[in-house]
Amino acid sequence: TMDSARFPGLFLLLFFFRDSTAVVAAGISSTTNGDQEWRSATATYTRGTATATGGGQAGACGFGELSESDYGFNSVGVSSALFERGSACGGCFELRCVDHIRWCLNGSPSLVVTATDFCAPNYGLPGDYGGWCNYPREHFEMSESAFLHIAKTTADVIPVQYRRKGGMRFTMTGKSYFYQVLITNVGSDGEVAAVKVKGSRTGWIPMGRNWGQNWQCDADLRGQPLSFEVTSGRGRTTTSYNVAPWNWQFGQTFEGKQFLP
Repeated sequence: TMDSARFPGLFLLLFFFRDSTAVVAAGISSTTNGDQEWRSATATYTRGTATATGGGQAGACGFGELSESDYGFNSVGVSSALFERGSACGGCFELRCVDHIRWCLNGSPSLVVTATDFCAPNYGLPGDYGGWCNYPREHFEMSESAFLHIAKTTADVIPVQYRRKGGMRFTMTGKSYFYQVLITNVGSDGEVAAVKVKGSRTGWIPMGRNWGQNWQCDADLRGQPLSFEVTSGRGRTTTSYNVAPWNWQFGQTFEGKQFLP
């Protein structure tokens, strides 16, 4: 097990259980399934905290106060290799413990986590002891509560498999004539380079980056269904039509299409 004082700066991620009821409770409307192939990684946990860093924090991705969000308190962290590949901000990943009969729970149950921050590497420690987030390791640092859903507390470093889960998510924020959307769980290279929004009474409106994955425009889009065009850092574009219904409300989250692998 890991001591949180020894491993600061962990990525914050928030987990959803595999059951669809957790998604419904978070107020997310799903329109597509963007699950990708399983990949190998490792995982550890920080003892005695509800989250990987022990509290709700805004993080580098612009999520706001996590303790007040619909995602909940339990969190995990991912290594710098995942972040540098653009997979961190808002990325949803399904995790399961594998290939260790003493440490993995029976049946290898899985859970889904959402990244909201980053974990700095610690090159003062070796990658196999303490330097879990050192490049090029693919590693998840989990809270104790999240870890217990896939493995036993007697475990130390466990082998896991992970895959990206679901489509892009659009969280409506802003007020009146200032419209803002938080875009999460972005596939491809994970980087959002450009965003456009379209209402039923407007054309395509280019949006500007506010902070992290928050994008904004000066328009009143209330009372109309919304579509989004998202372009990745590699120039790939995907369009999610009518993701939000005409009666959407600020604070709601909707799920759209995902970049194909």
